[in-house]
Amino acid sequence: MPQRVSSVLEKKGHTVVTTTPGATVGSVVNLLARNRIGAVPVTAPDGRLVGIISERDVIRGMGQYGAAALALTVDALMTREVETCAPEDQIVELMETMTLRRFRHLPVLRNGVLIGIVSIGDVVKQRLEEAQSELEALRSYIASA
Repeated sequence: MPQRVSSVLEKKGHTVVTTTPGATVGSVVNLLARNRIGAVPVTAPDGRLVGIISERDVIRGMGQYGAAALALTVDALMTREVETCAPEDQIVELMETMTLRRFRHLPVLRNGVLIGIVSIGDVVKQRLEEAQSELEALRSYIASA
């Protein structure tokens, strides 16, 4: 049975660190460092997902604006066209999408509401656990034959 995004969130949890479009890039850098994460979803006051800002976005901003990028607001550097996934999406499909489209983080939405975020590391870890479980089942089957 294919693993789904919901199984990653069961292990990882549904807590999501977010920011707002009006926050400073400097405050996001602190959020990223303090929480040891690589991206932060950007939400409107009503909780709606309006973007995502990642380490890559910050680096691009630093390249363009220098140290002044830290004083900019998040909406100046965030990615507005956010690729998302759903709890019922299959891990193997997510892995392919993230690899081909070069996304490292995907917000998880249920009925338009942000309920989690998965990273490429989360997806790879889940897939490796699935492969290890399949290997153990095969070994058990062969040993019992």
